[in-house]
Amino acid sequence: LQTRMQSLQPEPAARYRNVLEALWRIARTEGVWRPMRGLNITATGAGPAHALYFACYEKLKKTLSDVIHAGGNSHVANGAAGCVATLLHDAAMNPAEVVKQRMQMYNSPYQRVTDCVRAVWRNEGAGAFYRSYTTQLTMNIPFQAIHFMTYEFLQEQLNPHRQYNPGSHVVSGACAGAVAAAATTPLDVCKTLLNTQESLALSSNISGHITGMANAFRTVYQVGGVTAYFRGVQARVIYQMPSTAIAWSVYEFFKYILTKRQEERRAGK
Repeated sequence: LQTRMQSLQPEPAARYRNVLEALWRIARTEGVWRPMRGLNITATGAGPAHALYFACYEKLKKTLSDVIHAGGNSHVANGAAGCVATLLHDAAMNPAEVVKQRMQMYNSPYQRVTDCVRAVWRNEGAGAFYRSYTTQLTMNIPFQAIHFMTYEFLQEQLNPHRQYNPGSHVVSGACAGAVAAAATTPLDVCKTLLNTQESLALSSNISGHITGMANAFRTVYQVGGVTAYFRGVQARVIYQMPSTAIAWSVYEFFKYILTKRQEERRAGK
């Protein structure tokens, strides 16, 4: 839904007023499973991407916190650790995002992930899978900085003793995702344009292909003005809230289980 609603010049049949209308019309005209297009490639990329992401975050957060505020929690350390972790996460996830969004566009010519990968590789080269990488980083570095700092701040308010508390993890994760998603929507619109190379938007771009953040920002403004930067903000927030809530609650659960086992082993010795 987010990809569709961020389209700058959609086909008449793919113009939606809100998220619920988009969901209803896509399911009714294109099939119930159409909104799930791209799930397999997303799942494939998400595993290694999140493994790198949280491992890097935890290590750097502890190291930087000890330097900046020994024995305490540092928001600067949290934000910096999130930014560095994003470099690894996006390197693993960017090709999957390109394929996912191309398959989600209206009238996408691709039926399978392999078809999309072959076509992009053959027609645009390997660089197409990383055409939006710098834009992705430009978007995700502030997103993750806001996300981690908001999450850690809310944990201080809702769970000051930092114990395993599923409710606080879900609420903090959802709110952190919502705030970060709303703040970085303009960058996400540009990233979607770079990934999809939307044909109708390309007609307003003399270079034939849209490359780089500056080019994407100009094209978005030329096509839709200032309001175009916030296309799909509602869908983006609705998407990110459960996404970050689930990610944090699952992560904190496994962190709790593994930490508890380590403590039991030490106690047994």
